[in-house]
Amino acid sequence: MTASQALSLIQSNKLTVENYAKSLLSRIQERDSVVKAWAFLDPEFVLTQARKLDAIPSSERGPLHGIAIGVKDVILTKDMPTCHNSSIYREDGVGLVDAAPIITLRAAGALIFGKTTTTEFAAVTDGGPSTNPHDERRTPGGSSSGSGAAVGDFQVPIALGTQTGGSTIRPGSFNSIYALKPTWGSISREGLAQYSMTCDTLGLYARSVEDLDLLAKVFQLADDEPTPAIPFNIKGAKIAFCKTHVWPKAGPGTQAAFEKAQELLKKQGATVEEIELPEEFKKIKQWHANVLAGEGRTSFLGNYLFAKDKMHKMLHEHVENYTKLSRKAQLESYDGVARLRPVWDEIAGKYDAVFTPSVIDEAPIGIQSTGDASFCSMWTILQVPCLNIPGFAGENELPIGLTLVGPRYRDLHVLYAGKAIGELFEAEGGFKSKLF
Repeated sequence: MTASQALSLIQSNKLTVENYAKSLLSRIQERDSVVKAWAFLDPEFVLTQARKLDAIPSSERGPLHGIAIGVKDVILTKDMPTCHNSSIYREDGVGLVDAAPIITLRAAGALIFGKTTTTEFAAVTDGGPSTNPHDERRTPGGSSSGSGAAVGDFQVPIALGTQTGGSTIRPGSFNSIYALKPTWGSISREGLAQYSMTCDTLGLYARSVEDLDLLAKVFQLADDEPTPAIPFNIKGAKIAFCKTHVWPKAGPGTQAAFEKAQELLKKQGATVEEIELPEEFKKIKQWHANVLAGEGRTSFLGNYLFAKDKMHKMLHEHVENYTKLSRKAQLESYDGVARLRPVWDEIAGKYDAVFTPSVIDEAPIGIQSTGDASFCSMWTILQVPCLNIPGFAGENELPIGLTLVGPRYRDLHVLYAGKAIGELFEAEGGFKSKLF
């Protein structure tokens, strides 16, 4: 069930939160030895919290009452440990506070289910132990590995991730689920591990846009222009496809998905065109790397001084300024990207939707690496809303998604268009799940 379906049953008293939680725990018990999505999960604690939610009178229940949510293990939770996949914190006990998004979700009645796996401090690409639910030989992506895998494997309907490069969108594509990286700053990051102040963004996973709409309302995402009450009409819509300067990396699966998506939209009556970005956008890849290198020096300094021997070598390199990044180059990167943000807003504002690749191709074989974020990092540092829409299949019949990108603070419009287009892609894109 999606979260929306479960919520309807709970609200109509056809399903208790406890029984709902038991069904999810049963799925996890069946699949955890394969998928390994959880860094922390206490079934008895989950059931205790579910019973407490069942005891709340109907008139006092929130808009997410009883809905199970997995939480990436770089997000503070007051009743569960937060270890960042780091041996520095692995033996620590439960924290004392919730991160701001967790406070919001609890206030809405959500059932915080457990902590999902991540790469170290959500900052490296070393994978494991989580696997892709569609092929256990392959990565589920990262760094939001467990969140993507848990939702993709029907273990929970919703999970939280984060994105600094491609850590929300890439697992969305690899696991055949919807993944929203909202506009930077539209959801509080207080209480989340920090890598880059400029890029870090909370990510949201679900198996339907309806479920992302629920979260958007709870987090009070808002566009200046109201979303129409009638469904998005693909017929007559003006839709752009943007390969970006990274296109030479696109594998056969992504190339085929790009072509198939255009065909499907044209058949539905959309006006489709391919667009090229101004030349200066090619510089964003290096600017993104510079910003992460500069801000990583600050973010990882404390842990470096405290327990350098327990940290990944890449994090050492950030603190030690391995790339010899100058402050001048760092400032040029900030200023260059800042100039291009309104340029992108203007370009995207001319279309009802703009699509770009989510990933290079299907999830690669092996869990040692979480994959390549090349197609995502530009949109992250531009701070725009991105929605991975599933539906396509690669050469090995594994999932591939495409990303719908909008102007800043047009998150609700991205979801509005993404719902109708997602229904088309899922129905006719070619991917057929073998999980059930």
